[in-house]
Amino acid sequence: MEANANPEAQSALREAVKYWSDFIARCIFKRIDVPKFKEFIPLIHSKHPLPPVVVADLFLRPQPTDDVSLDPRFPPFIQILTQLGYVDAPSLLLALYKYSALHKHVKPAHNAEQTDAEGNEASQKSQEPLRWRISAWSEELIFFHVIKMVVDGTAIREPRAALVLVKVLCKWMDLFTSTSTALTADVLGEIQNPQHRDDLETSRAAFVPLLLRMIESTEFLSVISKPLAKGSRKELSQSLSGFIHTLEGAPGFAERLEMFRSETLAKFDPADKKKQAAANAAMDELLENAAGLDDFVVADIPISNTRAGLYVHLNASLAGRPLIDDNALLSYIHNRYQGETQSGAIDLILASFDVLANAVFRNEAQRDAHVLKSFLVNKVPLLLCQLFSPQFSTTSSEFCITEALNRVDTSVFPTASLMFDESRSNNPYTESVREEFCTACALHGLVQREHVERILGETSMSYEPSLEKLSKDKLVQDCLSDSEKIQGLVRDLDKMDGNVGAMCQALVEIIRQLCNTKETVFLRVLCSELAQKPQSLDILLLFEKITSVLEPLCQLLDTWRYDDPEGEYQPIYEEFGGIMLLVLAFVYRYNLTPPDIGITSPESGVAKILTRAHIARDNDELVGRENAHMNGWIHGLFDTESGGLGDELMSSCPPQEFYLLVASIFQSTVVAYTFGYINDEQLKSDVGDTFLLPSLVPAIQYLSDALWVEQKGQKTIIKILHLILLPNLASSEAGAMLSSVKYLIAKPLENSLRTYQKQDPKNQDIEPLLRALKDSLPLSRRTGAADHNEMSSWASSSSSGLAGAVKHTIQGLVQWSLHHGINATPASYTHRQLMASCRIGGTRRMLQVMLDEIRHQSEAGSASIVYDVVAAMICAPDVTNEPPPAASILDVSGNMPPPVQRPLTLREVLRAEAEDCRKLQKKDPVLAEIVVRLHRRVETHMVLPQPQALLQGQDMPLDLSGGAGGLEDAMAAAAAGVQGDAMAVDGVGLDMGMGSVSSDLGLGGGSAGGLDSTGDADLFGLDSSMGMFDGWEGMDLSGS
Repeated sequence: MEANANPEAQSALREAVKYWSDFIARCIFKRIDVPKFKEFIPLIHSKHPLPPVVVADLFLRPQPTDDVSLDPRFPPFIQILTQLGYVDAPSLLLALYKYSALHKHVKPAHNAEQTDAEGNEASQKSQEPLRWRISAWSEELIFFHVIKMVVDGTAIREPRAALVLVKVLCKWMDLFTSTSTALTADVLGEIQNPQHRDDLETSRAAFVPLLLRMIESTEFLSVISKPLAKGSRKELSQSLSGFIHTLEGAPGFAERLEMFRSETLAKFDPADKKKQAAANAAMDELLENAAGLDDFVVADIPISNTRAGLYVHLNASLAGRPLIDDNALLSYIHNRYQGETQSGAIDLILASFDVLANAVFRNEAQRDAHVLKSFLVNKVPLLLCQLFSPQFSTTSSEFCITEALNRVDTSVFPTASLMFDESRSNNPYTESVREEFCTACALHGLVQREHVERILGETSMSYEPSLEKLSKDKLVQDCLSDSEKIQGLVRDLDKMDGNVGAMCQALVEIIRQLCNTKETVFLRVLCSELAQKPQSLDILLLFEKITSVLEPLCQLLDTWRYDDPEGEYQPIYEEFGGIMLLVLAFVYRYNLTPPDIGITSPESGVAKILTRAHIARDNDELVGRENAHMNGWIHGLFDTESGGLGDELMSSCPPQEFYLLVASIFQSTVVAYTFGYINDEQLKSDVGDTFLLPSLVPAIQYLSDALWVEQKGQKTIIKILHLILLPNLASSEAGAMLSSVKYLIAKPLENSLRTYQKQDPKNQDIEPLLRALKDSLPLSRRTGAADHNEMSSWASSSSSGLAGAVKHTIQGLVQWSLHHGINATPASYTHRQLMASCRIGGTRRMLQVMLDEIRHQSEAGSASIVYDVVAAMICAPDVTNEPPPAASILDVSGNMPPPVQRPLTLREVLRAEAEDCRKLQKKDPVLAEIVVRLHRRVETHMVLPQPQALLQGQDMPLDLSGGAGGLEDAMAAAAAGVQGDAMAVDGVGLDMGMGSVSSDLGLGGGSAGGLDSTGDADLFGLDSSMGMFDGWEGMDLSGS
């Protein structure tokens, strides 16, 4: 409005600014000296007067021809301008702040904050002014120049100047605080360029004396003590509070500033009694809550170790991707049973049988029984070897196994004689499980071989006393010397004899060695074999962490190079594709992200394929040579006159880049097919090539996603899917690889097809595709997520929906625990229900449902049972909310990777509720007791012992080396106290303070510019007549 009201004044101001700017440019160009400047500047000011803030801005801003650092001639010019009254202290400090190089250290966080907080104003804020690249030396000079003005009494000529100075000083303190915080947070990244920290220290070293001189001047104190300065005092106090924390290396200065803030400023603003009382009450409540949880008294209730406890825990561990961490599971068992190892071992065996029986009863055997049975037969004996301490003899372990088998329901897991009973309808998933489990226990020395039949109670029909324990090292050696044995080893993962653990460890070691030696031909065969058997991936994860399997593969794929520029490139694509197919098999089957498999760098080629390969890009989004590659692939695939796919194309387009173009290629294919540019034969001719088949995974994922969008090309997508999924492939290898591809994409593609079928119910081309996917669906996904039918069943099971279903589940587990006779069928349970309920209804809401059920069951007299059941559900792992594996402290680019955000777990929400127990007690004392009692049981069960207390360290290899030692050897190895590697951080000293500052900061004595932070005398023995530069060396800053 002011501009519109006085356009002539605005025009005069613009003219004056332009005149001064031209004059400044000529001063720089002509290198004018100080006398001439002093002669010219009054004439300039008299002809075109400008306010001090504009003059200071023009002289201290970066010039169009130089934004590196302030011209060395300008500080004397500033001194002359000050003497003539054309600039003042507030204008100098404000211009200096505006163009300081320190802003660049806080700019990223500032921009992000502005984007979130100001929305539409972000575009304006993003246009930051041009700032100096180096400004520390000029800031140091100007700060001391302003100190001289304070000493002379010319810095504060009127009260308004003092208030403006407060604003500017607060801006500087906030800038120093933000910059210090940013450099401290990124200290490891800034080590390579210490200049940034030196600049901060140089500038701050000069600012601290200015700040102290200002706040101790009578003129300044006189102005800010007045009522009109109340807002300024508050702002000054807040800025000082943050700034003082950056002066850890100068306790004397920090103490003086804190005294000014807490005493001088506080004296000007007496505390409001009501606010003080409220603050004291809040502090009392805070202290009460902080110390109240441990001191909170609840009545002791005997809580039983129910059969449902481990049953729930194992069910959760195997609900999706197997989460079998030996240390965590054994620690949980030790914490539950508190030294009653026999009870823990018996319940572990029973829970393993119960979980398998539950899968059969829930009609989930086709999907789950294989991994559950392998866990029981191949994994549990190894866990028992670690669970039993060296003091336990084979007789003790035999007793536990015999006792557990006597409690197993023979109607579900029949003995050998019952399997021949024609009146029974035997289940193939539970037949012979008793004998197979005993065989594995005998193999590992948990029972004596000659006692197997006595434990079973009859003559075994399948037990082979001659079965030998396999050695991982020998398996590795045999397979590396004879690659044909690799396929046999993969097939043997289906066995139920106790040797599968050694086989899995051998396979992972073979993968690691083949990756190290880059034997990609054999590695491709192994990866292809594993990808063809999705259930083999489940078995591998019973014994190995997913990062152990995939990290070597991902590193190999990320560093993939053409070793022989003269060789053929199609085999290279085949090898890359076969290895990549296994990575895709893990990722798609378990719904993993790059951090889940140990990839932290966004530049990883594998990470880009996993996150972007299924997303099509338009031509204008392709960069670099991608357009040329795109045209080459399309012509090579569909232009019969071009001669097909040649080595020239594949030599210029590495497979990593090809996979990122697959979705775009198929997008173009859909368009071309829709408008008749290519026909069925052209498409069919190259899809069947084995080396391209793995790339169909992201391609079909793209087609599946595109099918959800109503468009003209939907029918074309159906035709393309027919040509892909229903071909007559010439080679058995291509057919096997296509089957692997179907396993990966069956579930999402089926969802898309059924959704499209509702749009076009008369389309007869959809059913053949659904039939082609039918056999792949049961093994397509194992993510722990509930399917649509389950969700519908739970939501409609009661009037309260999912909350009612969770209550009903708890009630079933309590009743089963109360009446768990020998032939009691395990309560129907799947941890998918609780995981889905937490994601949909919220973790806090589900915890409240569980607490309500504890109250209800306690009133019914089942408190000792329900606490154990609910605690087990809270302690159970959640495969959909599992934190990624611990990454190294730095990624490949040398920066700290950002923490992965994930929802709160039930345990975390329960802990938060327990910490507010005092507040909760005032509202509902009974609920407060329930929360605290449940929290204490959960935390007791989840405590991880010290590494030396574990019977087996994280990286301690299982006793799978063969030989006759059995349980005794395993116990001896366990007793040796082998510990997993820990991240050694205790000895690392990260100096995030200011202890190693340069002498320029002046927080210690020793140099002419040093400041004695403990000195009580006048900091600056300044002569008011000293020149800006000739008196510089005469400044006494020693504090003596």
